[in-house]
Amino acid sequence: MPIVNRVAALSDEMAAWRHDFHENPELLYDVHRTAGIVADRLREFGCDEVVTGIGRTGVVGVIRGRKSNSGKTVGLRADMDALPMQETSGVAYASKVPGKMHACGHDGHTAMLLGAAKYLAETRNFDGTAIVIFQPAEEGGGGGKAMVDDGLMTRWGIQEVYGLHNMPGLPEGHFATKPGALLASADSLEITVHGKGGHAGAGPHRAVDSVLIGSQIVNALQSIVARNVDPLKSAVISITKFNAGTAFNVIPEIAHLAGTVRTLDPEIRDLVERRIGEVAESVARAYGGSAETKYNRMYPVTMNHAREAGVAADVARDVVGNDRVDDRTTPLMGAEDFSFMLEARPGAFVFLGMGDGNECHHPGYIFNDNILGHGASYWVRLVEKTMPAG
Repeated sequence: MPIVNRVAALSDEMAAWRHDFHENPELLYDVHRTAGIVADRLREFGCDEVVTGIGRTGVVGVIRGRKSNSGKTVGLRADMDALPMQETSGVAYASKVPGKMHACGHDGHTAMLLGAAKYLAETRNFDGTAIVIFQPAEEGGGGGKAMVDDGLMTRWGIQEVYGLHNMPGLPEGHFATKPGALLASADSLEITVHGKGGHAGAGPHRAVDSVLIGSQIVNALQSIVARNVDPLKSAVISITKFNAGTAFNVIPEIAHLAGTVRTLDPEIRDLVERRIGEVAESVARAYGGSAETKYNRMYPVTMNHAREAGVAADVARDVVGNDRVDDRTTPLMGAEDFSFMLEARPGAFVFLGMGDGNECHHPGYIFNDNILGHGASYWVRLVEKTMPAG
């Protein structure tokens, strides 16, 4: 079954919703306008229940099927927040808010799920309950966790949960997913190096150079991936900030380093966290200083459940055909806070191809409206296939 005819008829309406969201981007949990519009639309569609304020500014819509014999409840999630970036796309509906932009396609995700919700509320051709989830603060704010902590899964009895993200570079209308790790965990680290300040020219031998120690730590941290991590597994340690000193002729007492860590395996994540602290402190001691490491676990690995990943791939095949679905795609080292929902319930995350264009988080990124019908049809077929009416 290709794109659902009724969904195709909603294409212009979905594009209009998206363009409005795009012109008015909002960050993290401050998505009050977007969430308000989403809630109003869901009420207009005739959803059985619309609840706001889940996970601070998230929105949940409940759509009951014609039958409820299955006792099954499935959650569908879209994210709503934008990024703190200045847009350079040049589109007619470009951001009206300086320094804010939908550069990751969350406006498209929201429009797709709204289109699916409208169709499902009209037809109700399924046996069970569909929960449409509109989440704030995916871009570093942990909105997925906030919604789970606020009772998302238990309050509505969600048994399975599914997510979708657009993918530049994947051919337009193609889907990709896999069982197991699909996206990496994302953690941050801060290392404070303590030395002894001194004169950079006249008395470096009487100082303990925090810059030298920090430089050695940057190099030594790469030995963790090269010599501690199994070569058949993946890890990334990137130091992206190095701040020290106030004058060209003064050895600073303190240096600050910061960066990010990505892994695809919870055990590797534990190993890397432990070794970063050990390596930083031992290198600092070797040069006569000390180092304090703060490791912040942000998003866990986006881990698809095997059965649900198979269901997602089968549904995608129903929409676009077998030759346009890759169910063994290569994992990516990007991260997603849908991972928190997958820790709470079985489910799967899929990528939907955008075709050629700028990558996500690029100031010239442009969402491809041609895929709105593919995404909305995927959501519709997922509900109807996992909870068939007869």
